Amino acid sequence: MRNPYRPLEKSIGYRFRRKRHLETALTHRSFRFESDESLFDNQRLEYLGDAALGLVTAHQLFEHYPDFEEGDLTRVRSRLTNLKTLAIIAARVDLGQYLRLGRGEHQSGGQQRTSNLGDALEAVIGAAYLDGGIRAVEKIFKKLFAAEMEPAVSNRWMDNPKGALQEITQSRLRISPRYRIAHEEGPAHSKVFTIDVLLNGEVIGTGKGSNKRDAEMEAARSALAHYPEKDTAPQD
Repeated sequence: MRNPYRPLEKSIGYRFRRKRHLETALTHRSFRFESDESLFDNQRLEYLGDAALGLVTAHQLFEHYPDFEEGDLTRVRSRLTNLKTLAIIAARVDLGQYLRLGRGEHQSGGQQRTSNLGDALEAVIGAAYLDGGIRAVEKIFKKLFAAEMEPAVSNRWMDNPKGALQEITQSRLRISPRYRIAHEEGPAHSKVFTIDVLLNGEVIGTGKGSNKRDAEMEAARSALAHYPEKDTAPQD
């Protein structure tokens, strides 16, 4: 009997011995609700896949980055395993075309929906764990996630530049950055804030934003250019 999932198995780097596991992983709850074909959907497998992927990712990062502290390892693991990354990888292997969706979910574009793609990839990983144990998950990681490790390492502070600047200045100079409003412009309903970030009274970065939080984030990103993570900070 022809295996309809063979191209997908090739793309993810693992061949299932029991295809029913993979089929369940690709079954959205909307399909189960509308069809008598399936008694199960992929929600429980998402839970298992999340745990298995987290473990394998943690192990790979632990082995490849021996100088990283716990916080760095946690941040990189989060970037590698969050829904956005999972959905991007799932789209790359055309996972959406294999999803079993209910009629309404399919008609509303469910095959391309970020949540469906990310959840389904987690479920596929959970199914692989059931089918072949942790080695199966390691194969999928090697095929799909290994190349994402370096970009995730490089961008691990992208979502929290203020935290990055705080950690770097505290660890190297034993002082914390301070933020101040340098300028406000525009009407009350559409203000633009310019904020400076200072270290020892010296401006080390400036940012603009439609609110103070965004302006502070941009100021921190600007300042980080002066403090590369692996270099020694200049002394005052």
